[in-house]
Amino acid sequence: MAQTKPNRTRSNRNTERKPVKRNALEALGVDAVDYKDTVRLRTFISDRGKIRSRAVTGLTVQQQRQVAAAIKNAREMALLPYPGQSPPGPSHLRDAR
Repeated sequence: MAQTKPNRTRSNRNTERKPVKRNALEALGVDAVDYKDTVRLRTFISDRGKIRSRAVTGLTVQQQRQVAAAIKNAREMALLPYPGQSPPGPSHLRDAR
């Protein structure tokens, strides 16, 4: 005989809400994003060089597009690294075999 699944109701779901992310650009009072401001752009890049998502940064759609375009321009100008392009780690210290 087939088993029935327990009846899931709204009360069983996790009702805790995640805290709203603060908009970093609004907090700093920035109106326009500049590709030459690498210090500020690095806050929107992961340690591996990838652009962080809106869910992580808390930016609006328009701000996320501006930040992504500025990061891409800064990469073209060699101000920021491309993903996967990091300085050599301890592996370069080993003897060549």
